[in-house]
Amino acid sequence: MDNLSDALKKLKITAADKTEGSLEGCLDCLLQALAQNNAETSEKIQGSGILQLFANLLTPQASCTAKVANIIAEVAKNEFMRIPCVDAGLISPLVQLLNSKDQEVLLQTGRALGNICYDSHEGRSAVDQAGGAQIVIDHLRSLCGRADPANEKLLTVFCGMLMNYSNENDSLQAQLINMGVIPTLVKLLGIHCHNAALTEMCLVAFGNLAELESSKEQFASTNIAEELVKLFKKQIEHDKREMIFEVLAPLAENDAIKLQLVEAGLVECLLEIVQQKVDSTKEDDLAELKTASDLMVLLLLGDESMQKLFEGGKGSVFQRVLSWIPSNSQQLQLAGALAIANFARNDGNCIHMVDNGIVEKLMDLLDRHVEDGNVTVQHAALSALRNLAIPVVNKAKMLSAGVTETVLKFLKSEMPPVQFKLLGTLRMLIDAQAEAAEQLGKNAKLVERLVEWCEAKDHAGVMGESNRLLSALIRHSKSKDVIKTIVQSGGIKHLVTMATSEHVIMQNEALVALALIAALELGPAEKDLASAQLVQILHRLLADERSAPEIKYNSMVLICALMGSALHKEVQDLAFLDVVSKLRSHENKSVAQQASLTEQRLTVQS
Repeated sequence: MDNLSDALKKLKITAADKTEGSLEGCLDCLLQALAQNNAETSEKIQGSGILQLFANLLTPQASCTAKVANIIAEVAKNEFMRIPCVDAGLISPLVQLLNSKDQEVLLQTGRALGNICYDSHEGRSAVDQAGGAQIVIDHLRSLCGRADPANEKLLTVFCGMLMNYSNENDSLQAQLINMGVIPTLVKLLGIHCHNAALTEMCLVAFGNLAELESSKEQFASTNIAEELVKLFKKQIEHDKREMIFEVLAPLAENDAIKLQLVEAGLVECLLEIVQQKVDSTKEDDLAELKTASDLMVLLLLGDESMQKLFEGGKGSVFQRVLSWIPSNSQQLQLAGALAIANFARNDGNCIHMVDNGIVEKLMDLLDRHVEDGNVTVQHAALSALRNLAIPVVNKAKMLSAGVTETVLKFLKSEMPPVQFKLLGTLRMLIDAQAEAAEQLGKNAKLVERLVEWCEAKDHAGVMGESNRLLSALIRHSKSKDVIKTIVQSGGIKHLVTMATSEHVIMQNEALVALALIAALELGPAEKDLASAQLVQILHRLLADERSAPEIKYNSMVLICALMGSALHKEVQDLAFLDVVSKLRSHENKSVAQQASLTEQRLTVQS
């Protein structure tokens, strides 16, 4: 360290008159000291005030330039040295050196700038202002085609510099994307895929950039899918495959890239991993199994990629995914059920799957998870059943297969996601199925649970679905017994509240159900309708200019149905005639006609 102090003193003197011979020795001494103890040496360098002198030594002509840049790169490995490097005015001369033709100067300059930018806002900002990024990208473009080791080392350093410059900084990443860095990096990966260090740098850069939405279009216009799949097939090590997965996952959120990945053969790779790892108990293997099956499900979220893999239900991929459902691996059960839910996104696929026994497989899976089951598997299997129940022709088939009985086993679940999907599945199944709606509507246990969930204020989705199912039971069954069961369970007030929902579809469903109650079984419901202030709510809906035409229409139908009941006095007390007579000139013909009929009814009754 005494030598270091001497070297620093000497450097101060010789730096001023740039005596090159003496400089070289001092710089070598500094590099040697940094190699032995970087942090301590860096502190001494900072304390000596020598950093400010380095700016003058960073000239393209000087023979010691590469060594000075190397020293800066070494000291900037320490976090406490990055801001002092910026304050010493080193960024501008370093960026100027990026125009050098000397390979060693470029290499050390790239290292210095990369280290100064690492996790340093000040460093990045200074490089940004000096225009360093564009010069580095231009270098990557021009050097891209050369595969000699020295050039590949330089390319690796430049990629690393850009990564440190933009890591976790959206605006700088967007700047690089606008400068066209993505096609350049994809080309680099293609040409230099044999070079592990450079490949790794490209992958980390892709991982950073792919998180940005604006990058996806640029990625989609390159052959990134092909290059990544090609690289993936070569990898044996878990860590390397994991790096590629980290790039694939954000990229696969883009539908165009999903299709490209499918066409490049990624699915076959994923299925192979699943097959290799399914029986393993090793942590790494289980993690890879999860990543591969999750990515498979993600690829099925794109309409085109999903349909390509479905292949009319005959595709080998579809068949392999089906085999996951009865698997003993809960991860594969989950991925299989989610994949079926994704395949079930159009009527043709749903009809084919129901006709080919998928429903029974899903029911068996749910049966395995009734007691203390896996909530995510329950949720995924119910999602798949709900989607399969959408086509009209599937409903009766699924009902006769016993789907409602299986679904009702989860009525005791306390998990809102499971409750939500359970409700949605039942609602889909009874749509226009009078017998099934009546059977469910007379099930007091179910109706009581629905009424309980109608008050789940912490879970808006469950609350909304419970209300909708309550209304659907009445609308599709048109049964007095169902209405009586709902009255006895205290469900009427929830239907009245539902009529004030912010969603027109829910308002309408509530009003139609209430009109059926009024027409079929008004007596037992009168008291509950009155205490829920139905008449006042109807008056408000009719007076509100924002109410949709169908809401006004159904509100008037309901008013007419109430006229022969004990509620008719409340109707008379609330000047309904004024509101209704204004609606006779409504632009919607149905509303205008119903207003005339309602006005006559109100006049007769009064």
